[in-house]
Amino acid sequence: MSSSSASPASLTSPVSESNRLGSVDVIRGVSLLGILLMNIVGMGLPDPAYWDPSGAGGDTGWNLRAWMITSLFFEGTMRAMFSMLFGAGVLLFTSKGEAKEAGVSVADAWYRRTIWLFLFGLIHSYLLLWPGEILYMYGLMGFFLFPLRNWTARGLATLGLGLLLTGAAMSLAENSHVLQQHALAEAAELAKARNETPTKEQTSALEFWEDKQKELKPDEDTRQAFIDGVRGGYLSAVGTKAAVSFMMQTVFHFRYSYFDVLGMMLLGMAAFKWRILQAERSTGFYLTLVVVGYGIGLPVNWHETMTYHAGQFSVLKYYEVGQTYDLGRLSTMTGHIGLIMLFCRSGVLPGLRRALGAVGRMALTNYISQTLITTTVFVLFRQFGQWERHQLYLLVFGIWAFQLLLSPWWLARFYFGPMEWLWRSLTYWRRQPFRRSPSSAGAGSDGLPVAA
Repeated sequence: MSSSSASPASLTSPVSESNRLGSVDVIRGVSLLGILLMNIVGMGLPDPAYWDPSGAGGDTGWNLRAWMITSLFFEGTMRAMFSMLFGAGVLLFTSKGEAKEAGVSVADAWYRRTIWLFLFGLIHSYLLLWPGEILYMYGLMGFFLFPLRNWTARGLATLGLGLLLTGAAMSLAENSHVLQQHALAEAAELAKARNETPTKEQTSALEFWEDKQKELKPDEDTRQAFIDGVRGGYLSAVGTKAAVSFMMQTVFHFRYSYFDVLGMMLLGMAAFKWRILQAERSTGFYLTLVVVGYGIGLPVNWHETMTYHAGQFSVLKYYEVGQTYDLGRLSTMTGHIGLIMLFCRSGVLPGLRRALGAVGRMALTNYISQTLITTTVFVLFRQFGQWERHQLYLLVFGIWAFQLLLSPWWLARFYFGPMEWLWRSLTYWRRQPFRRSPSSAGAGSDGLPVAA
């Protein structure tokens, strides 16, 4: 390794604004805002509202329409895009230092960065009361990404797709197993109706199916106990949600993160190396992503949504439509990426593009602030479980407006969002510049002026 006169600190300084990529910031901003469309249900309503609209929040009128729209266009897609952007961020983070042959120093900064993200996730989950948060998972998955940063795009894509397909195959097997158990449980019920003795296998399946019913369709007393716990004050809510947070960071994490989250991050690294996320491919390329992605994903999502609704949101239909879940969401996500990149290339609505990019540049701050706002409303103001589903989206739109307006205003005056500043200062282990001087204000990461 050749020597360099630059200090390690200078080699691992934050990426300058001139080196940021506007399209990456925009897609991160879209993903961050879109995630709230799904998260708001778990923030404001008890389970099983997220997967079963008949369980809480209402399933008729505008409540049903809200569920259908989010199921068709957004379920699983925003999370997937956000994970891809985190993967791309590894390459953005490491490229500057490695260009100056500061590999060891960059590695030190990267692993500090992921450790802090892991710790932020614990605080976000247990103390800010959002069990469905993703910082914990991202911090842990980040440990695997650094050693893979120099792989070819094809290698990254192959490994990422391999993880995704493995996870999808496991989900398909799990769903198929549940459906087989349902068939055996029905046979047991039929045997009982005929005054016959069910087989041991049928009896076991019947018990299994009854447990699934309790898990996915908890009774009114169970749901109300959870609501009362969350509405009982902050400390009561901490204790009530702790079990959910623990489950998400153990059982759920080990079952899904290494296949879904890590797989999408690796695809994000590959897409960045292929210049897809930089909006540098041809218009025809992105149109193909839109046509193929939506052409496959939306019909699959429509079939799942309509089948589940027609089946009155039964547990049986939940597992039936779950067999095609990954195909629908990943295809739809592909269409989203193509559409967003076409938007970035078009030059239309520059104000909106600037605002979305600013939201993306302050993604950590905005993500945490979404939780702070919703925790204030639903826990501190004791509104948890009191709103209908469609009413939740009035709060979502209000948060969107707030963040779209505040983010560019803030970045015209400060280099980073508050959480980004803290994260960077902890990563580089020195205080980062924060407030802009008047002469430094005025330009955004995409070359557009930042509104004052």
